[in-house]
Amino acid sequence: RRMPKRGFVSNFRKTYQIVNLNDLNSIKETMITPQILKENGLIRNQSALIKILGSGSIKNPVTIQAHAFSKRAATEIIAAGGKTEIIHT
Repeated sequence: RRMPKRGFVSNFRKTYQIVNLNDLNSIKETMITPQILKENGLIRNQSALIKILGSGSIKNPVTIQAHAFSKRAATEIIAAGGKTEIIHT
């Protein structure tokens, strides 16, 4: 039996690869780029969109490049003495 289509599905939805702050503590670099995230196995596709979420805390002052940051992640990174850089595509 066929099920009816329900609701609205956007054709322009953005899907992000998620990286938590806890995962970034294992990286010893001071500049974290998508290439470094790929090398450490935190993301699968280097060219896809990346979002940093605020689960956990970060200890090292690092500069992180990503397509999006959650509010909590951005404040945690800045409080640790780091910087957030948004990649525009």
